[in-house]
Amino acid sequence: MKKDIIEAAMGKAQCDVNYTNCILVDVLSGRLLKDSVISIKNGYVAGINDGLSAKETIDLKGMYLAPGLIDAHVHIESSLLTPAEYAKVVIPHGTTTVVADPHEIANVMGYDGMRYMLNVSENIPLDVYFMVPSCVPATDFDTAGAALYASDMHQFLQEPRVLGLGEVMNYPGVLAQDPQLMDKIALFKSNGRPIDGHSPGLSGARLSAYIAAGIGSDHECTTAEEALEKVDKGMFIMLREGSTAKDLRNLLSAVRGENAGRFLLCSDDRHCNDLRDEGHIDYSLRLMLDAG
Repeated sequence: MKKDIIEAAMGKAQCDVNYTNCILVDVLSGRLLKDSVISIKNGYVAGINDGLSAKETIDLKGMYLAPGLIDAHVHIESSLLTPAEYAKVVIPHGTTTVVADPHEIANVMGYDGMRYMLNVSENIPLDVYFMVPSCVPATDFDTAGAALYASDMHQFLQEPRVLGLGEVMNYPGVLAQDPQLMDKIALFKSNGRPIDGHSPGLSGARLSAYIAAGIGSDHECTTAEEALEKVDKGMFIMLREGSTAKDLRNLLSAVRGENAGRFLLCSDDRHCNDLRDEGHIDYSLRLMLDAG
């Protein structure tokens, strides 16, 4: 595949499509590039304003062309939709990629639930990446349908769309160094994979200990002060705007020029009606713009 893209980028082979007459939103430089031509080969950008030929030309008639939006942490099951139907709802709102934690279905079906989500999301227009659920069952008091141990998770590391370990909700277990939980963390850490966190209200020495285990993010902040402490200690913070938990407005004052790169957007749990009526990550962006 890469050979084909290189050949097309060098003008030695035709691109699949040229998108012409568009305003390219360059999110890296902050510029708007007018009258741009974007050349695509095998689903990848082969060139920008490089004069490449293509089999098909699509005139965007002055429309803005921007990178797709990414939901950094979502439980697709909370939408009450399958991944394919979920894609039909969120793609029109500009979302092209989600990082899903199939915690809910895994707590019912275990390994088979995780495998199901991988299989049914493989050939859909939405790019779906996964974090392996870390807390199955969610609690020892839960009557779950299954359990996932570190020994069950090894084979998921071979899946190209599996990125890391899902939100470690059992932060008391981390602080107490629960052996089964620490085995999961060690498995992903030793393979250089990211580990998502879930630590509402955790601060001070307890937060430092939680981070020391190798956990790098959190989406449970409810105040700017909490977010800033976690950023200052090295975490990435996901600004959550879901159907029930709506924290984005409360956290915006924590986002500053010097630390903006430590923040991401996520929905966590968003019902299909809210996706339809309000939107997805585009809704979060509108809230941010409204807040100045």
